[in-house]
Amino acid sequence: MNDQFLQGVIFDWNRIDNDSYLKRIEAFKGIEKLDFNKPITFFVGENGSGKSTLLEALAVAHGFNPEGGTKNYVFSTHDTHSELCDAIRIVKGYRKEKWGYFLRAESFYNVATQEEEYADITHPSAKYHEKSHGESFLALAQNNMNPNGLYLFDEPEAALSPQRQLTLLMQIYRCAKEGAQFIIVTHSPILLGIPDADIYCFDNGRIHLCEYEDTESYQVTEMFINNRQMLLDRLLTD
Repeated sequence: MNDQFLQGVIFDWNRIDNDSYLKRIEAFKGIEKLDFNKPITFFVGENGSGKSTLLEALAVAHGFNPEGGTKNYVFSTHDTHSELCDAIRIVKGYRKEKWGYFLRAESFYNVATQEEEYADITHPSAKYHEKSHGESFLALAQNNMNPNGLYLFDEPEAALSPQRQLTLLMQIYRCAKEGAQFIIVTHSPILLGIPDADIYCFDNGRIHLCEYEDTESYQVTEMFINNRQMLLDRLLTD
């Protein structure tokens, strides 16, 4: 039985103008519904394939601030989110999440700044700006992850070393085992290795489920590690 908070998303492309760039995204063509059957769902694909656009639309449609944060974050430094949020309907489960967070690598600085402005005596600031970028990014993720929460993460590996990615992997897996749900956009072959996750690929036409070993993140990384000198010779020789 599917007991996820977000069980799927239904698309209504009639609500999108024909001249919208969304209609030109290859992965979106013909897609009517996606199901979220696992506690952890990954979106993978090349840059510009639509994965972050869909994650953002899910976040906004579910009540999160487009730039990130909890549902209590209400601010805007640059309004750039697409109209896709108006053309989707989220299928919700019988459970209601107790916590939630939308984490975006590209707007982390703005969210960290806003966190300081929202702080008070009962909710002191974590002072993310006083840490290194990687340390603060990981701390923000960890401080907002709890059992029975809903988490939408866009490239959470962006500021993290491989070792810190393993730390994040462990916490995501632990929270998922305790009733949390994650939908994550990533290029990280480390995070993608989390067991028993669904991986939606946005490359090669319509969005489709794929195996870990079929992702480009895994294949390119494996190829480089196993054939480093040969690849460098080919790539860097005039």
